This record gives sequence, C-alpha cells and structure tokens, in this order.
Amino acid sequence: MSERPIPRYRRPMQIRDSVESDVPALTTIYAHWVTHGRASFELSAPGEEEMARRRIAVREGGYPHLVAEHEGEILGYSYAAAYRPRPAYRFTVENSVYIRPGGVRRGAGKALLEALIERCTALDFRLMVAVIGDSANAPSIALHAAAGFRHVGVIPGTGWKHEQWLDTVLMVRELGPGRTAPPSR
Repeated sequence: MSERPIPRYRRPMQIRDSVESDVPALTTIYAHWVTHGRASFELSAPGEEEMARRRIAVREGGYPHLVAEHEGEILGYSYAAAYRPRPAYRFTVENSVYIRPGGVRRGAGKALLEALIERCTALDFRLMVAVIGDSANAPSIALHAAAGFRHVGVIPGTGWKHEQWLDTVLMVRELGPGRTAPPSR
C-alpha cells in the first residue's frame, strides 16, 4: 500500500462490511499507525492472523466492522466493540476508525464514522465512546466533533509510546433516543 496522498474522491466510495480478503489491507493500515502514530497504544503491530481474529471477534460479538473502498482499494476501516465487558454497559460501544497513510482528511473517515453511527443506532446501542490516543491527535478529535461527539475529558499521561507520555481523550455521542428512553431489547 503506497503512502501517496489520495485526492478527494470524484466517484462515491463504497462503505461495506469487511470480509476476510480485506485483512491484508487492514493489517497494513493498522501497522502504520501502531508504528508511526499515537492513535493506538499498541507498541508492536499485530500480523494478519491476529487482525483476522480481531475482525471475527467483532463480527461474532454482533458489532459492525466496516471498510471504505474506492476503485478496488481499501481506504480505511472502522468498527464498534463493547465499551466494557460488564452487562450494564451492553448499550454502550467504543468506536475505532483507521485510514490508510496519506488518506487522512479526504472523506473516508467521515464516511466510515457516519456509517458506523448509523449501524450502531439501528442495533439499539445508545452511546458511542471515542477513546482517542493523545491530545495532539487533532484529525481524530476534529472528525469526532464534526460527527456530533462532545468532549468529556482527558486522562493525562495514560500511555508511554515513542519516548513520551500520551494522553487519552474521551468523547461521546448519544445514539438514537440515547438516555431518554429504556432500550428495546
């Protein structure tokens, strides 16, 4: 996967459920951000086998795992997963969005996040939490703010990576009726 900048897309990109054959592209995208970025607090990039296992776990958990594709190329991916394992949290999801190197601020992140919000709302989840790696991650913070997330806190110095302390930024967005009505399931 090249690191050339991607122009804004002239034709609409396709947002679809991920499939097994997407795993190599997902692995490459994620490996870049683990190695060079602050969004993930992992220190070593997982291989394809582990990424495939993670994708299956998300899908088997009943959560969406999506990719953005344009002219046969995977531009990025997003997924939702359980925010915490205890049962009372079952209507809250945590989101993740990763865009291929050179592709940030071209529309794929926005399309993926909007589709993820729509899918999670349809599944009757009531709150989406963004746990953003580092206060300096302006693109992710801006993406989430534009999608209706509000800033609820910063946990300073929660991770040590790239020889520095990194913060965790917390943002939330209510889904559907949010807290105004009990869940239907």
